[in-house]
Amino acid sequence: MKFVPLALAGAWRIEPEPRCDDRGSFARAWCDDEFRRAGLNAKFVQANAGLSHRAGTLRGLHYQRAPYGEVKLVRCTRGEVFDVLVDLRTDSPTFGQWHAEVLSPENGVALYIPEGFAHGYQTLTDNADIYYQTSHVYVPAAATGVAWDDEDLAIAWPREVVSISAADQSWPSLAELRSTASVR
Repeated sequence: MKFVPLALAGAWRIEPEPRCDDRGSFARAWCDDEFRRAGLNAKFVQANAGLSHRAGTLRGLHYQRAPYGEVKLVRCTRGEVFDVLVDLRTDSPTFGQWHAEVLSPENGVALYIPEGFAHGYQTLTDNADIYYQTSHVYVPAAATGVAWDDEDLAIAWPREVVSISAADQSWPSLAELRSTASVR
């Protein structure tokens, strides 16, 4: 695996290094030793899989409040998604900044999203599957989010949003979160 640091401190793009032959290819998707050598939290306790039927579906931007913050390792296993992470760490020089990557089985890229970040994605194809591991179990009372269409974040979503949950439409802006001390 190749670990590529992103502009947002602590976030990484992880690229597979497939071994190819006439049968196809084989690559590691995760390796505890390699993650530890890169200085990354490698302890994952839960894995989640999501299917979105329609291109343009938006999920996010989600995170869990402390002390239940989680690291995520995210990849797309079918279709294609526009995956977004937002730095919510108020003590970070990149607070309020976002980064996005297109994830697909073809590129095999995974994103390592540190604790203190919000995460979301928009499907670029019908029937897109996403798979991610987390460093903390899901705690419903700690689950929250930030507005996907926050004008201050100005995320350049690539498609019209055709499907989004009521909860994801109701998250507060980053400025509102900051005023209530809901971000760390």
